Amino acid sequence: MLSSVSNETISIQLPDGSVREVPRGTTAYDVAMSISPRLAAAVVVARIRPLTAVGAVTATEEDAPSEAAMYGAGTTGERLVDLSAPLTEDVALELLKENDEASLRVVRHSAAHVMATAILELFPETKLGHGPATDAGFFYDVYRTTPFSDEDLAAIEKRMAEVVARDEKFVREEEPREKGLEDYEKQGEFMKVHFIEKFTQPGEEISLYRNGGFVDFCRGPHVPSTSRVKAFKVMSVAGAYWLGDEKNQQLQRIYGTAFFNAKDLDAHFKRLEEIKARDHRVLGKQLDLFSIQEVAGAGLIFWHPKGGLIRKTMEDWMRDECIRRGYEMVYTPHIMRRELWKISGHEGFYSQNMYPPMELDDAEYRLKPMNCPGHILIYKNSPRSYRDLPVRYAELGNVYRYERSGTMHGLLRVRGFTQDDAHIFCTPGQIEDEVLACIEFAQSVLNTFGFEEFKVELSTWDPNDRKSFVGSDENWELAVNSLTNVLNRKGIPFKTIPGEAAFYGPKIDIKLVDVLGRMWQLSTVQFDFNLPARFELEYKGEDGELHQPVMVHRALFGSVERFFGVLIEHYAGAFPLWLAPVQIGLVPISEKHLEYAQTVKAKLEAAGLRVELDARNEKMNAKIREFTLQKVPFVLIMGDKEAAGDAVSVRTRGKGDEGSVSLDEFMVRTAKLLESKTVEL
Repeated sequence: MLSSVSNETISIQLPDGSVREVPRGTTAYDVAMSISPRLAAAVVVARIRPLTAVGAVTATEEDAPSEAAMYGAGTTGERLVDLSAPLTEDVALELLKENDEASLRVVRHSAAHVMATAILELFPETKLGHGPATDAGFFYDVYRTTPFSDEDLAAIEKRMAEVVARDEKFVREEEPREKGLEDYEKQGEFMKVHFIEKFTQPGEEISLYRNGGFVDFCRGPHVPSTSRVKAFKVMSVAGAYWLGDEKNQQLQRIYGTAFFNAKDLDAHFKRLEEIKARDHRVLGKQLDLFSIQEVAGAGLIFWHPKGGLIRKTMEDWMRDECIRRGYEMVYTPHIMRRELWKISGHEGFYSQNMYPPMELDDAEYRLKPMNCPGHILIYKNSPRSYRDLPVRYAELGNVYRYERSGTMHGLLRVRGFTQDDAHIFCTPGQIEDEVLACIEFAQSVLNTFGFEEFKVELSTWDPNDRKSFVGSDENWELAVNSLTNVLNRKGIPFKTIPGEAAFYGPKIDIKLVDVLGRMWQLSTVQFDFNLPARFELEYKGEDGELHQPVMVHRALFGSVERFFGVLIEHYAGAFPLWLAPVQIGLVPISEKHLEYAQTVKAKLEAAGLRVELDARNEKMNAKIREFTLQKVPFVLIMGDKEAAGDAVSVRTRGKGDEGSVSLDEFMVRTAKLLESKTVEL
């Protein structure tokens, strides 16, 4: 029986297109029950979208959860709601079960509330921050002067199980903003006060969620009750500064994860073990690829010979591809006058990520955080005609950005790195074709290095945030439309991320998906109409008049360091033949076979292969094991039979002993592998 708060009816459109007329105030749970009690028991949360007057669905893509979403900043279009929420307007309704990704995030956010409940029951002096769901689980930021121990975390997890067993309903409540502020101020909940002030307006109602005796300021939605949080684990605790400011209170961030069932939870921990085994920091040391030296400073990478060989291979390929695609290679200084960064706008919009100015004889200088102003100066150095455009400059340039202590992570987040940067100066009519070419180049990079899957995001501006973005509404509209048109022309699905553009223009971010299904932000293509104006760039048009070019920024590796770190983890250090620092290891069975092994080495090196001969007076198996630990693609063993027949006995990584073949046959095989850059050996 459908519940009702009035005699009025509303229209509910189901995913199959059918429409039901139900009383206003009907809940999603009511609708599920009217279809099937089994469905009602399986549903986790509901997704609704407003219907237009003619009954068509108007939808906007659901953004990634943010603080704004959690703490009451309103959205329009598609949204998730509690199963118990009254429906008061015509909507398209989806009932989401456990097979929907959005449902898992709701379970995880509810698990964060369960954890906060347990924390306050055990440690009532704790003050709460926020507890969002994440791709890997959830966390809750809390303030407590005493650090949480491993024993405390175990106690929290045990109490969470008790909260789940109590089957406490998640109940949404609303109260005046002013009352919420007053109550939280009295309780000393400074973080909750901040969130209410930041994400709600005076006179508004704020939403609270109650389960048992625990109440939290939250937008929701949540699962129906704590019993739906079935499989969870409290993972760890780490430090985090309030609002990310080192001058503020030191918070404790307690991490956890949750899944629909124990099987998925166990699979998650197996995956974590796989991730741990692929950690690029561990493999980098094991394979002697790179290091970070404490005496030199955090976030600064030292490339060792083997890592340097891979880097050279990557960079050589990139430079050759750039030249083939019509780019000109340039080089720009590592430091430039501070005045240049004022003109570009980085001094005002990006200074917190730059190193402090250096006082030199003639002026103040800054280490460059990016290459674009240098490329702009090269463009501006000579008069330009429309016949010269597009001008494409590329540089593998070293840049330096001030990452806060505690944020650095191996090769993935560093303070000094090499950006495969390029800037394209073109006419407005050329912009879409140039962006399209950049997207195709990015796809080629990912495919060549062995990545088959990627996801795309279009980051746009927030017209209400004039402090973070520069330029007119018309220019932003032109820029966003241009990037949108390119993605549509290529038929590439994408997600729009409002407010995440660069200060000078919108951008397309291409996130590769590695072998473990993790997404990595690497390639980016950005539209810029602001820097050409700031630097007064010009070209003479076909009409004989001077015009302002537009500009495209693009980086495809993103940074050589980060891309290399992702490669290490993607391949678990077992690089394809063309990238491997040592491609072939040679193992003579005894000293009498050393002369033949040296002949083989010379022939392979003459063919351009990277070869290492183990001439030590060690047992054959020990030598093979050493090459295996170093993940060398091929190990060639040579004894009497091989020396007599100009042959080699081949051991292939991942396959083992493949028997004896002629050296010429083996060299043909490796030549084909190098030419195709295939991953398989």
